[in-house]
Amino acid sequence: MAVDKSRNTDPRYSRLTIGVCPDQWGVWFPEDPAQIPWEKALDEMAEAGFSVMETGPFGYFPTEPKRLQEEMSKRGFRVVAGTAWGILHKEEAWADTERTFRAVGETHAAVGAEYVVHLPPMFRDEHTGAFTDDRHLDGKAWDLYINNANRLGRMMKEDYGLQMVLHPHGDSHIETREDIDRIFQATDPEYVGFCLDTGHIVYGMADNIALIKDYPERISYVHIKAMDPKLVKQAHDEDWPFVRAVKAGCSVAPPEGEPDMPTLVEALADLNKDLYVICEQDMYGCDPSYPLPNAIKTREYLASVGLGLL
Repeated sequence: MAVDKSRNTDPRYSRLTIGVCPDQWGVWFPEDPAQIPWEKALDEMAEAGFSVMETGPFGYFPTEPKRLQEEMSKRGFRVVAGTAWGILHKEEAWADTERTFRAVGETHAAVGAEYVVHLPPMFRDEHTGAFTDDRHLDGKAWDLYINNANRLGRMMKEDYGLQMVLHPHGDSHIETREDIDRIFQATDPEYVGFCLDTGHIVYGMADNIALIKDYPERISYVHIKAMDPKLVKQAHDEDWPFVRAVKAGCSVAPPEGEPDMPTLVEALADLNKDLYVICEQDMYGCDPSYPLPNAIKTREYLASVGLGLL
């Protein structure tokens, strides 16, 4: 049986558990011809030394719980989280959002997951970069966003035993530090947690360490990734869509880019609480030969600074 490399044995870092998700293999969608087949990705994730899984786009991996459990178990994985997109600020979208999250909740509760990550819809199209929604939320749309975030979080916790965490994202309504402060101040901490996506925090021109220090009780889950600060600045200066920034190589493998990973891991260890820290790198449409060696180097580097074992 393979050695579990997900937790460092040093007590300083032993409450941090490293995992992986399909984004680290260039996967953004349930189905897309530009993506690696799920069986190959899953085999390679195990080969890279991962054993903890966030399943990513619902439908990329099998959604029937027994089949999902079988495929994960035979490769040594345990599932800790699922993800779902859901519009919160439009009244007419609630039925679809609820339907999606209930499907994700049912599958993931059945396989023993603990979290569900709410990925915010982007206001620009993921393929074309064209605007599809308002850039900012105010008035009734903002109130609905907050009410539905609380409503969704309560539903996931009470009906499925899952903690919902909101995820910041480029080109979304939860991108900047101002957005995050506003959401933390308005949402119910019992039902709405936060996924600290370290790359998207950089993309939103905010400071990861400051967020960790200011909101230790709200950070309940982590996506660990890095961004090239020069490309981030160019993307904002020239108002690029997020998809253009990704295609330009904005998302990079640590130790390249920001945040500084040793500093980040120390700040997470200072929280002294159990955290899943999931590896990601935005590289949709990448060469299929790239993710495996890249992920091995990334995992081994993170282990060298305390996150997981070599």
